[in-house]
This record gives sequence, structure tokens and C-alpha cells, in this order.
Amino acid sequence: MVKDQARMATGAATPSGYFGVKILDLARKLAQWSELPDGLSCTYFSVAHKAVATQLRDWMRSAGLDAKIDAVGNVVGRYASSIAGAKSLIVGSHYDTVVDAGQFDGRLGILTGLVVAEHLQLTGQRLPFHLDVVGFAEEEGVRFGAPYIGSAAVAGCFDESIFQRSDADGVSFAALAGEQGIDLAAIGALARRPQTLRGYLEVHIEQGPVLLQRELPLGIVTSIAGSARFRITVHGTAGHAGTVPMALRHDAAAAAAEIVLAVERRCAHGSTLVGTVGQLDVPHGAINVIAGACEFSLDIRAGDDATRDAAIADIFAALKDITERRGVTARITEIGRHAAVPCAPRMQSALAQAVARAGIEPFHLASGAGHDAAMFAGVTDIGMLFVRCGNGGISHSPLETVTAEDADLAARVLLDVLVNLD
Repeated sequence: MVKDQARMATGAATPSGYFGVKILDLARKLAQWSELPDGLSCTYFSVAHKAVATQLRDWMRSAGLDAKIDAVGNVVGRYASSIAGAKSLIVGSHYDTVVDAGQFDGRLGILTGLVVAEHLQLTGQRLPFHLDVVGFAEEEGVRFGAPYIGSAAVAGCFDESIFQRSDADGVSFAALAGEQGIDLAAIGALARRPQTLRGYLEVHIEQGPVLLQRELPLGIVTSIAGSARFRITVHGTAGHAGTVPMALRHDAAAAAAEIVLAVERRCAHGSTLVGTVGQLDVPHGAINVIAGACEFSLDIRAGDDATRDAAIADIFAALKDITERRGVTARITEIGRHAAVPCAPRMQSALAQAVARAGIEPFHLASGAGHDAAMFAGVTDIGMLFVRCGNGGISHSPLETVTAEDADLAARVLLDVLVNLD
């Protein structure tokens, strides 16, 4: 009898692959709601976004959860503990998407939590804490350029300045909030007090090739990278492409190119350090004109803030040398900075033990991407489980894939962690 109960508790009595097949099927069904006729796009409070929220709520209710859509659009389903005064453990991720997205970024985590909660309900298992499965409404920040709206509200760190932002159609967040009946009091009421929380867990597709290259289905996240973003404008001297000798030029684009290569060289040193110039533009450029200006973006990330900041200092020193040598100037504008967020050692240990019990070598890695989990830093213990990403690690793309086998393993590991956490 004890052995049978243990098998049920970890899902061992459930047919192999059941969780994974169901997760992928639900993800495909959610993808039918989109703002694009031939791709997936689901941005904050669009028609598609509201439809997905309603579907998630209905699925949660069918799974036996007490579910609702809150003031900012989060879908929250609770599988209640039988213990009076129990704390809550959140299992969550986001259901909004980038434009022309894949089916699993964010949604994999919600659906994994959903099928695990349903299993607990069907088998009559109660946890020593409330299990809250949460689909966060806005993580990507596509519509208003402000990420983490849903998770920030729940974590109690909502940024009120978003009310001053507008989307590409000129609709302000303030106007949208008025239309949806959202006010600051309602947002404030969503905040969880730290003393009421047992922890936060997030299952997420890796969005990279590390697990794929190591032939591992799962990985335990050590930290969420600290990031810094800049807009840099190099000013040189425009001139005729045919009449200014090479030695007398002050070419802004050539200087920018050298800076880009300096970024690449510096960020090649460090296991979690990455640097990206994703935008590069010559304003009013022409084929026969030496560039008088060049604008580019810079994104630096690392698993810890010290590594990130050291790289930024070295890159800016190289930038100074390059611009002075070439006789150009540069203006640097910082447009965003987020501290690195370490995952709680206790959560990492719980995940690693469950991964090992599933017969998989525990492997730890940092996350270079931001996640809703970061909002709960300092609020409660956070943990993240990465699931192998197929197609070379491509994500934020229709080519994003995960296998049913890997999704099934992730669900069983999450279930194992929940029943053994306390």
C-alpha cells in the first residue's frame, strides 16, 4: 500500500507520456487564438489574449481548481491545502507572446502546473501549502514596452509609471486600464505578502541550445541573468565617398563596427556573459556618403552583476579608445538595467533531487533570458526548471519545439518536488 501511494504521489501510476502528450495538446489548442492569420501573436489585452485567459480559467476549473481572472489579466487557479492558515506556493509563467511566436515560451510552465494540479486533485492528494497555478498576463512587454506587468502586480512591485506609456496605436495604458476597470487600488490588492508564500516555481523552455547539446531533457536554473541595455550614437563627419582619402576620414559607421567587434571579443570571456548589438542604423545613410552618424543598441547580460558590470566597464574603455583614435564622439544612453536574480539553494536542491530520482543527471545552468520568477526575488524562494528546446535551441519563433517526452519528465519532476518539498 505504501509503495502504491508513493507511485501515485510522483505520477508513476500514470501512463508513461500522459502528462507530456496532454501539455502539447493544450499548447496547440491555445495557439488557435492569435492576432496573426498565419502565426502566433498574443499581446496584452488583445481579443486573442482575453480568449486565452478565458480558456485557461475554464481548464483550471475543470481540473478542480478555484480559478479566476484577476484585475490585470492574470489567470489564477488554486488547489487548496487542507491545513488551516497554510502558505501558498506559486507555480507560474506567462501566456502572452512575442509577435510570430512559438507555442511553448511561457505557456509550457502554466500547462505543466495545470496537469500536475489536476493529477493531485484526481488522486486526492493534499499538500501542506496551497498550490496556486498562475498564468501571468504580460511578461514580454510587447504592447507597452513594459515587461512583467502581471507578475510584478502579484509580487508587489508594480511600476505605476506604466500608466504614462502608450502602444503603437497611441492607446495609453491609462486609457486601457479605464476601459478594463483597472485601478491602482485593484492592482495593489493583488500583491502577496512574503509571509503568506512558501515559494515560487517556474517550468520554462530553455530558449537556448545548452541542454540540447548536452543531450539532457532538463536543467536546474542557478540564476536569472542581470542585464543592462544601452543606446549608443557615434558622431563622425559626413563626406563624399570618392573624394575624402581614407586616412582623413572620421567614419561613424566604421567606428561603430570596431566597437561591435570589441563587444564580441570581451563577451567571449565568461561562462554566463553575453553581449549583443541587435540594432544598427546609419541615419540618412547613402551608398556614396561617409557615415556622419551611426546608432546601435547594446545588451549585456551575465549570471551575476559583478561579471556584467566588469564587462560594461571594459567595453566602454575600448569605446573611448576607438572613438578618440578615429576622431569621432559617442553618446551613451542607458535604457534599462536589471539585477541578476539567484535561485534559492533550497529550491535548486529540491529540483536536483527530483531530477535525479527521475533517472536524469542533475545539471545546473544560468538563464540568460528574463522570466516572471525574477519579480519574486526578495519576496520568496524561487526555483526554475528548464526543459530542452529543440531545433537548435530556437525560441521566440514558430520553429520553437519541445518533445512530449521532455514535457512529461518536467511534469513528473514538478510533481515530485511538490509532494516532497516539506
